[in-house]
Amino acid sequence: MNSGCRAKWRQRGTNQGVDTADYINECVQMWQPCLSMIRAFLNKSFDAPLTKHGLAKESDCWWIDNTSDELVSAQDTFKCPDDYGFYPHSVSCDKYFKCDNGVAELKTCGNGLAFDASDPKYLTENCDYLHNTDCGDRAKLVLCPQRLQPVLLEPPITAPHCPRLYGIFADEAKCDTFWNCWNGEASRYQCSPGLAYDREARVCMWADQVPECKTEEVANGFVCPAAGELSNVGSFSRHAHPEDCRKYYICTEGVARELGCPIGTVFKIGDTDGSGNCEDPEDVPGCEDYYGDLDLKTIRKSELLAGLQSNGQSRNAPAPKSAASKPRPQASPRPAPQQPRPSDDSA
Repeated sequence: MNSGCRAKWRQRGTNQGVDTADYINECVQMWQPCLSMIRAFLNKSFDAPLTKHGLAKESDCWWIDNTSDELVSAQDTFKCPDDYGFYPHSVSCDKYFKCDNGVAELKTCGNGLAFDASDPKYLTENCDYLHNTDCGDRAKLVLCPQRLQPVLLEPPITAPHCPRLYGIFADEAKCDTFWNCWNGEASRYQCSPGLAYDREARVCMWADQVPECKTEEVANGFVCPAAGELSNVGSFSRHAHPEDCRKYYICTEGVARELGCPIGTVFKIGDTDGSGNCEDPEDVPGCEDYYGDLDLKTIRKSELLAGLQSNGQSRNAPAPKSAASKPRPQASPRPAPQQPRPSDDSA
């Protein structure tokens, strides 16, 4: 065992202000030597396989059992500071106390939510997504993607596409897809063409800027024009896809990215090289029949509603029946999915 790791543990054991999470961070570079001591402290075994980076995937996270002595003690000793209010649990992020006439009732947020304790007057009862909630000192240990998070939570309850019943989760197979889970019901969202869902930022970004998607070819071999080759195009240029009317490429500083026009429109090449916009298919020669027999008015209306609900992210958009040869799609460069703020979900 590394001497620094051992000393840190002794210091923690003598109540000299060393938090478990600090200890873990101190020893993360020597993870395996410290693992046995962490096991001893928690009196549990780690079931999640360690990756080459020493951390588990989110789906493999090992969550601390809520039967720990510290958790039980906190529940038994809590006294209402006031007659009425909502107060965070001292060690559990997804639990809180509801005080009514001075009587405390232990409440638990929905699986995947945490109690939002940001109201300084403790008059607001609200459970929010874990990534939106600052759990502060309510914590012990959890192994999670890319980092260690100090959070004490209920064990996960899973459903298809939902590692927990509530939350926003990336699709494991498709970089451009993510799922909004609400009580185990998964709603599928898809980033605009050329974008991918970033698990850390929780927005859609250029696919080549998302680590999990860097190995994918994002422009299908399209090569941007050399610097100075085009005039009057500004900081970026747009270019038609050779086979799909709805798709197009955007070139920024010599990097090509594939984008797509909104459902119901196609890409129309502009009057000057490197320019173009998304237009109605009837206004683009060669692309008039791109959507076949689909009712474009209905499609555009549904797309508008989806855009208002999800801030640019389209849910399963209907696929065109046929595709003529020519252009491509639009899409806002960095659409941020509108994450519905959950109201409290008490169990």
